[in-house]
Amino acid sequence: MREDFQPCVYIMASRRHGTLYIGVTSNIVQRADQHRRGLLPGFTRDYGIRRLVWFEVHETMESAITREKHLKEWQRAWKIALIEASNPEWLDLAIDLGLPRLD
Repeated sequence: MREDFQPCVYIMASRRHGTLYIGVTSNIVQRADQHRRGLLPGFTRDYGIRRLVWFEVHETMESAITREKHLKEWQRAWKIALIEASNPEWLDLAIDLGLPRLD
């Protein structure tokens, strides 16, 4: 298995309590960077969703995809509670992963 392969489910936000996006990836640093730089056309770029506010590492892509599907069915309040349980200030976690601060 490749060294950079690490299945993750993640939540990006436009700002604290802003627009949310839930996704899955095998490389959280690369994917967060793509969102932050607006390289992925669609929802996240259109709504300025650039801040990584929550992520969860999984053993397999299958389990990450299953978790992503469940989270997408959750009520918004539950998603906010999930984020705030580990990141109450809605800090950009991508900084801790080595990416620069957003402008």
